[in-house]
Amino acid sequence: MTTFTALTTLTGKDQAYALADALENLDPEPTGVGVFELEDGSGLWEIGAYFIETPDDVALTLMAAAFGANPFVVSELPDTDWVAKVRRELSPVEAGRFFVYGSHDADKVPADCEPLLIEAAMAFGTGHHGTTLGCLKALDRLANQGVVGQNVADIGCGTAVLAMAAARIWPNPVLASDIDQVAVDVANANVAANDLTGRVLCLEAAGFENDQLKSAAPFDLVFANILKGPLIELAPDMAQHTQSQGYAILSGLLVEQAPDVTAAYQAAGYDLIHREDIGEWSTLTLQKQ
Repeated sequence: MTTFTALTTLTGKDQAYALADALENLDPEPTGVGVFELEDGSGLWEIGAYFIETPDDVALTLMAAAFGANPFVVSELPDTDWVAKVRRELSPVEAGRFFVYGSHDADKVPADCEPLLIEAAMAFGTGHHGTTLGCLKALDRLANQGVVGQNVADIGCGTAVLAMAAARIWPNPVLASDIDQVAVDVANANVAANDLTGRVLCLEAAGFENDQLKSAAPFDLVFANILKGPLIELAPDMAQHTQSQGYAILSGLLVEQAPDVTAAYQAAGYDLIHREDIGEWSTLTLQKQ
């Protein structure tokens, strides 16, 4: 089946979501609409719509003008089995003791690893992205140093791969939260697929705004693999919900954004104990003093 994409950018979160809502009412109707903040520090938001019929160029042009967006770029996508393509291209990932794989690579799982099954259709959080890989390596590094997490939280968990990794190596249950209920549903499915039901509890929450998270605090390790802006905003709450000498593993930030995030957490009472850059992405390991 041939599909079409229509993509544009504009400045401002509210305007981006308003445009996305308007796109839902187009004729022909899109099969899906997405809104994403670009991670290049430009302040731009990308709005994308997907169609199974040729979209109305005139309607898109008028809509872009009405919302102050750049003109839509419409592209025709080839008829591709995207899940099969991802399976071919996403090989297993090793991050210290952790081995992240899809079910199509189940025969490649080594005997001496901590396996984490993430299906190819759930592409973000498979371990291939520099942010997820960096966080897994940071966790492995802390464990090698003798750290044992007794009370761990994964804020903005996505696929819950980080929470599951912690639950694989440490005895106590891990809390995983995401602001998006769809992500929470995906996380729950992954937890079940990895036989970790009861070991990882997935919650819908913005930051620490959840009664279960608040009652479980203070944590001795918190993952937050999100974005620069939310990470900086989260710093005071992170400090409030992390115990003395506890750790924070942060990512979702570009290399050039790392100093600003580091400064925000130092101001909140953390010391930077390790930074790793993988490609254009940076992962910070900090300890609360």
